[in-house]
Amino acid sequence: MKLSILVPVYNERTLVERSMEAVLNAPIPEQMEREVVVVDDCSTDGTSAILDRLAAREPAIKLHRHTINQGKGAAVRTAIQHASGDFCLIQDADLEYDPGDYPALLRPLLDGHADAVFGSRYLAGTQTRVLPYWHSQINKFLTWFSNMFCNLDLTDMETCYKVFRTDLLKSIPIRSDRFGIEPEITMKCAKRKLRIYEVPISYHCRTYEEGKKIGWKDGLKALGAILYFWLVDDLYVQPYGRAHLNNLTGTPAFVSWVVNILRPYLGDRVFEIGAGIGTVTGRLIGRRLHYVAGEHDPVYLHALRNRFLRTPHVQVTNLNPNAPADYQAFANAFDTVLCLNVLEYSADPAAVVRSAARTARHDGTVIILVPQNPALFGSLDKTLGHRRRFSLADLEKLCTSAGLKVERTHQLNRVSRPVWWFTSKVLKAAHLSKPTLKLFDKTVWLWRALDHLIPWDGLSVIMVTRKSGTV
Repeated sequence: MKLSILVPVYNERTLVERSMEAVLNAPIPEQMEREVVVVDDCSTDGTSAILDRLAAREPAIKLHRHTINQGKGAAVRTAIQHASGDFCLIQDADLEYDPGDYPALLRPLLDGHADAVFGSRYLAGTQTRVLPYWHSQINKFLTWFSNMFCNLDLTDMETCYKVFRTDLLKSIPIRSDRFGIEPEITMKCAKRKLRIYEVPISYHCRTYEEGKKIGWKDGLKALGAILYFWLVDDLYVQPYGRAHLNNLTGTPAFVSWVVNILRPYLGDRVFEIGAGIGTVTGRLIGRRLHYVAGEHDPVYLHALRNRFLRTPHVQVTNLNPNAPADYQAFANAFDTVLCLNVLEYSADPAAVVRSAARTARHDGTVIILVPQNPALFGSLDKTLGHRRRFSLADLEKLCTSAGLKVERTHQLNRVSRPVWWFTSKVLKAAHLSKPTLKLFDKTVWLWRALDHLIPWDGLSVIMVTRKSGTV
């Protein structure tokens, strides 16, 4: 294993050499390598020359530079891009935080309990300098304010010491250039439902006379960052373009509409292909004897395993919808197979339907949900990564060729079809705004009641099929 220690540096010539020595000599578990990814954020006080000398002497130091000063968040963002370890730990270069705390910070990750660990200055550490009263109260207020919107119970959101599994950290987009990185990354961890642990750390606070850089303006900006990242679901970097997975988490009424259509068709043993982050899964697992959630994307797979870690009748499995071999272990095993918003991403949807059919028992049910009407394919579909939209005739042909008999179709969300057409085909917009989605979700009760009265087909279609004979 390897630990990547991410060190943003700006104008720390009096401390940076001692800081680097402490980082390089800090205790870490046996047989764990370390790399120190240093980003010099355009220092102007002589820090750059010191870093050059240290990097030339120490192979573990990987030095990168910004040509203009951008801020801590930007420096951490650059460091993440160059990190190659299994875990990433953010370390300031000012000696306020003690590298001797690395073992405690890494333990929950190494034990498999956590995805992220925050070091708290307000839990009982081994030694903590008494902080100025108002500085502490402002930090505690920001943490309280963040907790209220994140629905977490952290004691120290503004802490520098945040440690992550590298694969997860690389999948989180960092937009803040300055100290807004702290509330931003906390909010995104909460929305991604990562397992977060806190451990007590030592803290040796500097005064402003000693070089402390964060100020009251950054506190105000932190409040703005909390509100902004609460409103905006910017949770995944590319290639995680299946943005509907994130949008659906913010549209619970619409999800309930879909689930209420699906639920009457479900048997005791259910197989969900392309379960994503479990938005639908979590609504359907009740009263099932066995529920298998298949997913191939490593980040979404990890989210599923976290979510259903302590749900014994739910099995999370690594399944590539486009790999027939991945289905072999589940042949003829399920009463119900769900293929929801999967076919539109596949290069060969017919092969996916055939594979899904093979996992259903004789007389079992296969339910498919896809976006409907090829004429509506536009900019929104491209953003989501869709390859196509389906006509009803095309979908029926896919099912019958796989040995499935179509029993019923449900036209879904007719009301949104004109909005989708105008936004995607006329405006050529890349996204539906969160306020638009929220407004739609708050009025779903009305559109759901009126949906059957609208004369055109739905934006999506649910096709319920039955397996007959041997497929």
